[in-house]
Amino acid sequence: MKKLFAEFFGTFWLVFGGCGSAIFAAGYPDLGIGFVGVALAFGLTVLTMAYAVGHISGAHFNPAVSIGLWAGGKFAAKDLLGYIVAQVVGAVAAAGALYFIVSGKSDFVDIGNFAANGYGDLSPGGYSMVSVLIAEFLLTMFFLLIILGSTYPKAPEGFAGIAIGLALTLIHLISIPISNTSVNPARSTSQALFAGGDFTGQLWLFWVAPIAGGLVAGFIHKALFDKDN
Repeated sequence: MKKLFAEFFGTFWLVFGGCGSAIFAAGYPDLGIGFVGVALAFGLTVLTMAYAVGHISGAHFNPAVSIGLWAGGKFAAKDLLGYIVAQVVGAVAAAGALYFIVSGKSDFVDIGNFAANGYGDLSPGGYSMVSVLIAEFLLTMFFLLIILGSTYPKAPEGFAGIAIGLALTLIHLISIPISNTSVNPARSTSQALFAGGDFTGQLWLFWVAPIAGGLVAGFIHKALFDKDN
């Protein structure tokens, strides 16, 4: 249960901090943090929680990470379902908190896209379904390769959280204009549930592409880089 609570709180913080920065601060008049600020916010959520609870649960905070680690032989299959449920529940709870905050603004009308992910007309840059699918697959694959490599027993100790946080920052710098950046099915689910409409209909891609990328990364690491296998 400690591990599941750690995953819940870690994923809550990722969505609250990352999506919250996009909702409240990205376009704020005159002082908006923009794409760079949102990208940094997502990276910082993972970096801070990696050191806060990583020693408890491994700091996955993402179903694609849990599945990728399983594919790489670093996570037990029996724990997958519990981790994924805790991650999704944590993400949805954070989205609920964000909704209550944003709906309390004096000129509130609706939540807009609520930092949800999308393709086609719902892509910030108007990118097609195929473009978004490729981007989400590749970015998640490299994210998992970085996670698996930086946490490998022979890697320098104590720096994995920094590498992983910076990797997520870079991923957002690349892909916010493409898909609003997912690489995390829990994060995509939480925002789509509140944004509704076509965002919900497009949610399938943000489960399929990240999980496929995570699986491929796990198999690559296990076959090419893990000398223990």
